[in-house]
Amino acid sequence: MRLHLLAAATALTFALAGCASSGGLHPDGHLTDPATLKADASLAQLKLSAAQWPQQDWWTGLGDAQLSALIEEALKDNPDLTVADARLREAQAEVGIADAARGPTVNAGAAVAGARLPTTIAPFGNGHYANAKYAYGSFKWDIDLWGGKKAAWQAAVGSARAADIETRAVRIELSTNVARAYVQLGYAYAQQDVAKAELERANHAYQLTQQRVTAGIDNQMQLKQIESEVASAQQQSAVANRAIDSARSALSVLLGKGPDRGLDIARPQSLQPAALAVPDNLSIDLIGHRADLVAARWRVEAANQGIKEAKTRFLPDLNISALGGVIGFGGGNIFQLPARFYEGGPAVSLPIFDGGRLRNNLAGKDAQYDEAVAQYNKTLVGAVNEVADDLSGLKSLQDQIAAQQHALDAANDAWKLADQRYKAGVGSFLEALSVRQELLVADQRMAALRAQQVDLSVQLIQALGGGFRPQADEASVVSSSNPSRS
Repeated sequence: MRLHLLAAATALTFALAGCASSGGLHPDGHLTDPATLKADASLAQLKLSAAQWPQQDWWTGLGDAQLSALIEEALKDNPDLTVADARLREAQAEVGIADAARGPTVNAGAAVAGARLPTTIAPFGNGHYANAKYAYGSFKWDIDLWGGKKAAWQAAVGSARAADIETRAVRIELSTNVARAYVQLGYAYAQQDVAKAELERANHAYQLTQQRVTAGIDNQMQLKQIESEVASAQQQSAVANRAIDSARSALSVLLGKGPDRGLDIARPQSLQPAALAVPDNLSIDLIGHRADLVAARWRVEAANQGIKEAKTRFLPDLNISALGGVIGFGGGNIFQLPARFYEGGPAVSLPIFDGGRLRNNLAGKDAQYDEAVAQYNKTLVGAVNEVADDLSGLKSLQDQIAAQQHALDAANDAWKLADQRYKAGVGSFLEALSVRQELLVADQRMAALRAQQVDLSVQLIQALGGGFRPQADEASVVSSSNPSRS
């Protein structure tokens, strides 16, 4: 008889399934196919090799042991890594919670309470105070008929995977930021060299002009003008010194240390940009070699599972429960046979009317999926264009440096000739001053271009993934399709 009742209740439940419906709700986002992002023309002039992605310790290619030590120190002590690790542990805890929800729960309890039951409660009430004692155990298992709890667990796993990869992305960003700050420190020292060289030339010109004024060849106005040039060179030297202090301070922050740590950092070596090549299937391989892209794809997968879980809430729910225990009043022994109680059996439930809560929950999950897809597409488009732009910038800088070297050589030769002519009394003061200023500008431009070249090389390393090596499951997730629109 009980089986017939359960079957009838189940049939009625399924008949009412249309009362709370997910019909008409679906996400709209579509993942961009990387193959549609054409990059062949932008990369046509480059040597292509699928074997030369940046290594995990890519910074060793820059040839500076101090830089390598600084990056290793930052990867141990930077507070941003602690924040990222905490977020990862939080995501992993959510995985545990979702996994636990898939299994049964067992509880137990016991209590003693005093009560006065009035005589109006027959047959227990007698108008006297008495103790009520009970102990119980319970079991409940929500059967995952439609896979909703599994989908919720898989969504949590996807979010944890994304958090794990984002933690690695923080490490990559940190290593490149240390390298770029180190490049800025080297550039500040190069500026200091230019300022010192200009100060030496200005002092030399001042001494020569002073001799010519004494000999009656030049006048006091020219001497005052060269004094101004000496002061300007001293000011440029002070600016360079400040840039050195600033770069050291920036490195101290990245290392997670106080400002005194930066004082111990010696002058960087002349860094040489690593010789990097790009794989011929650039847009495809970027998906597996950039942590931000893989993490974004895991976010999409997690959102997809969230939609599946939300849809199962519209379907009938089946659970099995049991409760048993003992209870007694007054001074009786609750472990006697008459004190036992128990109940148990399956239960079926179905949402019929909830004011739109389930539909709005599903609509929110659809929106989260669309947001995750849009973020992935944005990251993908940005990644491909970032690599192409960095490569174009490096090619341009290579041409600029070659041209600037010619300009610098010519400016040096011109200064030597102008200085000789001025000493011999053939050239004018203004001629020597103009040539010296041209040499100063050429020196400054060359220092800036070389620093930009190394800095952009580091940016390219980051754009190519910064040494990220995805695991097999991380690489395969990018090939999964969009969710069903049903």
